[in-house]
Amino acid sequence: MPRSCCRSFSRRNFLATVLAAPQIVKASDATARVAIARCPRYNNLVYDSLQTMFDQLGGLAGLVSNKTVTIKVNLTGAPETRLNNTPVGSAQWVHWGVIGCTIALLGEAGAKRIQLCECAGDTSAPLEAFMVRAGWDPSYFINAAANVQLINTNVASRYSRVTVPFGGFLFPGYDLAPAYTECDVFVSLTKLKQHVMAGVTLSMKNIFGMLPLTIYGPSAGIDAPGTLTTGNRSEVMHVGSRKPSLSAPQELYPGVFRDAGGRLPRVITDLCAARPIHLAIIDGIETMTGAEGPWTSPVGLATPGVLIAGLNPVATDAVSMAVMGRDPMSAAGSPTFRGADNMLELGEMAGLGTRRLANIEVAGEKIESVIYPFPPLAGQTST
Repeated sequence: MPRSCCRSFSRRNFLATVLAAPQIVKASDATARVAIARCPRYNNLVYDSLQTMFDQLGGLAGLVSNKTVTIKVNLTGAPETRLNNTPVGSAQWVHWGVIGCTIALLGEAGAKRIQLCECAGDTSAPLEAFMVRAGWDPSYFINAAANVQLINTNVASRYSRVTVPFGGFLFPGYDLAPAYTECDVFVSLTKLKQHVMAGVTLSMKNIFGMLPLTIYGPSAGIDAPGTLTTGNRSEVMHVGSRKPSLSAPQELYPGVFRDAGGRLPRVITDLCAARPIHLAIIDGIETMTGAEGPWTSPVGLATPGVLIAGLNPVATDAVSMAVMGRDPMSAAGSPTFRGADNMLELGEMAGLGTRRLANIEVAGEKIESVIYPFPPLAGQTST
C-alpha cells in the first residue's frame, strides 16, 4: 500500500510543511468553470470546439491580448515510439491539429508572442527536429499565428528560478528555462491519459516535463547545469538517488520520500504552485489507456471523443478524471492511484483549486454524457 499524504512525513516535517501551506480554498466562480466539448475526430471541428470552449470560459482576448503566451505541450517519449504503429498524436502525444488550432486561436485573440515549449526527449536538438522525427511539419505551428517560437527547454543559456509560495512539498524551488517564466500567460496543453506511477497525467502532471535534464537528469552537472547526454529525471525526481545540480534548490526532506508515488505528486504540486497554469487544455479525442506511453504493457488505444478546457488545473483535471470514469476524490492506494498519493488532493491542500465536482461549474457537454471509462492501469486487475 502506498503511504498516505499524512503518513509520508514524520510528524514534525508534516506539520511544518502543511502549516506553512495555505488552507484549502474554493476556486472562484471563474476559475472553477470547466468546459467540455464533444469532438469525435481530428477535423475542422477541433477549431470550432476549442473556440466554443474558450468563449464559455470568458473568451481568450481578455487573457492573452498583447501578451506573451507560453504553451507547455505534452510530447512524451521518443517520436519513433509507437503503439501498434499508431501516429503519436493519436496515442501518447497531443495531436498536432489541437496544437495548431490552439496557436491560431491565441493569435486571433491578440497574443503578441507564442512560445511552444517542451523538453524534447533526452535531446538538445531543436524542437523542430524532434517534431520532424515524428513526421510532423513544424512550419504548421510557426505559421499558425504571428511570432511563434518553438523551444526545446531541455537546454538553455541561462535558467530562471521559481519558488514555491507555501515552501514546497519536496523542493522549495526549481530552475527552469526562461521561456516558462518570461511570459504573461502559461498554458498546459496535454493528453487525457493514465500514468502508471502517478495515476493520471493531465494538465498538472504535464508541467513535470518542464524540468530541464541539464539540471535534473542523470548526466546533469554536479556544481552547475551540465551538458545533456541521455536519460530522464527518474534518479532525481522518482527515487531521489541523485541530487539535482547543486546550483539549483535542494530537497527539503532528504531521505523521507524514496518512491515515485510519494515524490511525483509532490513535485507536480510544487511546480503548479511555483509556475501557475492560467489555461489548461486536454486532448481526449484519441488517446491511449493503461499508461502514459507505449513502453508499458498492457496498454491500448481509446477514442473518448472529447476536448476539455479550464482556467484552473485542479478543477480541469478533476472534471477530466470524471470523464475517464475515475473519482477525483480517490484516496492514495485506491485503484486509480494504485501506488501514489492523489496530486489533486495535494493541489487542493496547497490552495491551488478545487477537485470537488460539486464546486465546479461545467459548461458545454455534461460529464455524464461523455463518460468514457478507462480500464485498470497496466499490470492491475481491478478498477
